Amino acid sequence: MNDIALWAEVSIAAMLVVGGVFMLVGAIGLVRFGDFFMRLHAPAKATTLGVGGVLLASMGLRWSQGDPGLQELLITLFLFITAPVSANLLAQAALHLRVPSKAPPPEIDSQG
Repeated sequence: MNDIALWAEVSIAAMLVVGGVFMLVGAIGLVRFGDFFMRLHAPAKATTLGVGGVLLASMGLRWSQGDPGLQELLITLFLFITAPVSANLLAQAALHLRVPSKAPPPEIDSQG
């Protein structure tokens, strides 16, 4: 087993904690928000950052063991590219199907 430097262990643990907090916030948002459009933000943003943090921690562990960790880098890039695109497509499909929203309509400024 390879010995890992203390600074590497601390930074990997910090990335795991930050990633876990983002995933928890995304999961709570998915449960608590009221309609489809509000629920779409939780997995598209917070959970993507959470999984990215876990993958960065995995990359850091692999780098500290002397392996470049290219698989984790490719997974992270794929995730950060596809998650916003799929969320946008889901929102466009919901708008096309006229899925109702509980959000109040925006106020129009009459002075502008």
